[in-house]
Amino acid sequence: MIKTPITDLLDQHRIEYKLLPHAEPVFTVEAAAAQRGVVAEEMVKSILLREKRKTNRRYVMACVLGHTRLNPQAVRDQLPPEDNWKRLSFANAQEITAITGYVQGAVAPLGLPQNIPIIFDEAIARCENVNISSGDPMAGLELKPEDLIRLTGAELAPIADDR
Repeated sequence: MIKTPITDLLDQHRIEYKLLPHAEPVFTVEAAAAQRGVVAEEMVKSILLREKRKTNRRYVMACVLGHTRLNPQAVRDQLPPEDNWKRLSFANAQEITAITGYVQGAVAPLGLPQNIPIIFDEAIARCENVNISSGDPMAGLELKPEDLIRLTGAELAPIADDR
């Protein structure tokens, strides 16, 4: 049984989920979907974006389904204009671990610092089930999208481009 801060958080909030163990560590949507026996269309990619500024850099977590591509400009358009966010780019592996506590490819949108906005592509809400990382490259989690959205407090917006 794999236990992580993410499974602990789900247990604490009494959210039902299914643990989907992997035979080997996975770090891509394609590999995770194959190991879990699910389709990429229900995989949630959790992507940490960073603001393009040198000092007091801010971050935002953006989530899209596995078969789509994130549009960073669409994410920026959802951030409060009064906060004057600069251009967004993808965080590097060191930043991902430092900010989320997880390695790149094993990040979930749960358990993040309070100051990080979370934005989900609106298509996530239309899924029957979604798959996220458990925080451990050896397992994923399947749960209802409404539970994930409620627990993260994520804003829903059109932030994905179809591939």
